This record gives sequence, C-alpha cells and structure tokens, in this order.
Amino acid sequence: MKIELVTTLKRQATKILSELHDSKEPVLITEHGQPSAYLVDVDDYEMMQNRMSILEGIARGETAILEDRTFSNAQAKEKMSRWLK
Repeated sequence: MKIELVTTLKRQATKILSELHDSKEPVLITEHGQPSAYLVDVDDYEMMQNRMSILEGIARGETAILEDRTFSNAQAKEKMSRWLK
C-alpha cells in the first residue's frame, strides 16, 4: 500500500489520483504522522460496499436462524400468496 502525506496530496493530487487509477492500490493519507484517510478507486469502493451489503444480509439471516425467526417453505408460500392477491 502506498502512503502519502496530506501535504503531498494537496500539492500533487492529480498525479496521486492518476497513479491510483493505474495501480488500483489504495493510498493511505497521513496527517502529523498518523493515518487519516484512504484513497481508493471508485470501482473498488463500490465493490467493497456491495460485499458489505451481502455480508450484512448473511449476518441478519444467521441471527434470524439463531433467534428462531424463520419460516418453513409452506409458511413462506402461504405468507407470499396473501401478499400477491
């Protein structure tokens, strides 16, 4: 991973963004020697957001199973048929 100072980002934003788009490698921005932010390619960011949504859905499903908040196939069909009328 590439690391850049915030002052370098201010001075060379176009160059850093161009390198980011070419390499697809995230850039860690530091302020006063401390991590401050990550720059990531738009496509990579959107892919990460999609993955997070999927993982959150899986976690909700696992929680529903553990809490016995599930329906049998027959119960689900009955519920759906009521909604589709």
